[in-house]
Amino acid sequence: MAGGFRVLPLLILCSLFQGILGEEHQPNRPTERISGSAGDVLEDDPVGRLKVFVYELPSKYNKKILQKDPRCLNHMFAAEIYMHRFLLSSAVRTSNPEEADWFYTPVYTTCDLTPNGLPLPFKSPRMMRSAIELISTTWPYWNRTEGADHFFITPHDFGACFHYQEEKAIERGILHLLKRATLVQTFGQRNHVCLKDGSIVIPPYAPPQKMQAHLIPPDTPRSIFVYFRGLFYDVGNDPEGGYYARGARASVWENFKNNPLFDISTEHPTTYYEDMQRAVFCLCPLGWAPWSPRLVEAVVFGCIPVVIADDIVLPFADAIPWEEIGVFVAEEDVPKLDTILTSIPIEVILRKQRLLANPSMKQAMLFPQPAQSRDAFHQILNGLARKLPHEESVYLKSGQKILNWTAGPKGDLKPW
Repeated sequence: MAGGFRVLPLLILCSLFQGILGEEHQPNRPTERISGSAGDVLEDDPVGRLKVFVYELPSKYNKKILQKDPRCLNHMFAAEIYMHRFLLSSAVRTSNPEEADWFYTPVYTTCDLTPNGLPLPFKSPRMMRSAIELISTTWPYWNRTEGADHFFITPHDFGACFHYQEEKAIERGILHLLKRATLVQTFGQRNHVCLKDGSIVIPPYAPPQKMQAHLIPPDTPRSIFVYFRGLFYDVGNDPEGGYYARGARASVWENFKNNPLFDISTEHPTTYYEDMQRAVFCLCPLGWAPWSPRLVEAVVFGCIPVVIADDIVLPFADAIPWEEIGVFVAEEDVPKLDTILTSIPIEVILRKQRLLANPSMKQAMLFPQPAQSRDAFHQILNGLARKLPHEESVYLKSGQKILNWTAGPKGDLKPW
């Protein structure tokens, strides 16, 4: 069968699961602390090390958009909404802009959705341009640096390129007015037009309360070896096939749809979260973009993430030891997935599971309500604090201009 299909003998497979369960689920076994700077960053406290001024914008940029479409509260781009709410009550917020280290503009660029739940790509850049024009003409702080001491949440598929299809995102490029700002974005891929140097890569939003409601007893056997639910082909946007996920998802399906070690399907069962907690490995392949909420779900549920996305930049990479908790498979090696995963020693699997069991790992991937120490909100603040103090070069001389307000596609220049 294609993909170098190799079924483990039943005795070996049973031994593998028993070994995993025997150590992972021993009562009172301490979780393993991450050694070195990664663990220190996870436990760091950014409060007192920075001050953030939150611009007060007309509600058409945020609250009214949310009222129009409440789906925005639960979709994978919702970090922009919850970060705004967090900052409004955070100890790092200052009402005095003169003492601020950072300035934040609360604009919900992903909340104007298509019927299918995708952000309207032609409105997002216009909305952002409009908000920047407003703060630059109402307050003096943008013009001092042309945004170099400002940060923006841009959780689009391809960040501030504002499109869900890579070809069109690359063609548009990062909105020129954001060239000097710090971007906090879900998208991260090395050497990519849509990843700006100095960006803070964050996890997508996954509803914490919903996941909490689906927790199962921790001693439940992990009886599924490899688990995945999702699209393998996107016929609507990729009718010829092969372009979606750069063919990686199609390769998973074609090679392993009949492999008994792989529980994979396009069907999304009501037991999806429970199934992830019963699995040893959870596939996290790229889609149109290299990231998805599966990465968050896998970490939260202690399922070893199998990342299939070449050159991906993972969230909070300076805080989370991804190489130690996950498995990375090159897109071209997908046909060898069965061999790769069954060849991982049991002791390596057990160590990854112990690291995943560390509460800090899960906490850093979530945007809980209310916020909690070491959560994703605080990891973002950590990232901002580590970029301080600003270099003198960020402040422009009198009359100096760097950004070109008319750069970019003509459609993005239309009023919003």
